[in-house]
Amino acid sequence: MFTGIIETLGTVTGKTIEGTNIHFDISSPITNELKIDQSVAHNGVCLTVVAIEGDTYRVTAIDETLQKTNLKSWSPGKKVNVERCMPANGRFDGHIVQGHVDQIGTVRSIQEQDGSWLFDFSFDPSTGNVTVEKGSITINGTSLTCFNSQNGSFRVAIIPYTYEHTNFHQLRVGDEVNLEFDIVGKYIQRIIRGYQQ
Repeated sequence: MFTGIIETLGTVTGKTIEGTNIHFDISSPITNELKIDQSVAHNGVCLTVVAIEGDTYRVTAIDETLQKTNLKSWSPGKKVNVERCMPANGRFDGHIVQGHVDQIGTVRSIQEQDGSWLFDFSFDPSTGNVTVEKGSITINGTSLTCFNSQNGSFRVAIIPYTYEHTNFHQLRVGDEVNLEFDIVGKYIQRIIRGYQQ
């Protein structure tokens, strides 16, 4: 389980295709603290560390992951948000994040407002995913509060610290992001659908 509080930025240094899988080599300031078999979230996607060499480690994304996330567009030089699993005795600073991306969203607009930024996102609502006003959303692994919540779109406000210490400062209009919707909302939605059937 994760919390959506990004620890650091990693940099993709290598990309190797093997069958339907892609191996990504990631350089990170916390590589020396990682171990093989450890689960680490990359842009909100839970991936397993399979090899470590120096300050670089390797993770593997299977075809299912590549089809549902923005990992398929990663290339060397790409900056990714990195978070290790929450320790049992850690603080719960964000919200419950599983590291299971629900779908891809798209940056619709970016507005700077005296040092903070407003980002508008859209997503395909036919999947049944929803946001609620002042509810939690995970964007590229970052725990945020959404507002202007509508069918298939929402807005978030980004403070300067988050803007600089995550890859939000690299996002541009039209970019794809990984979305994980609030787990409580997903369960409620599933229950409501069950009653309606």
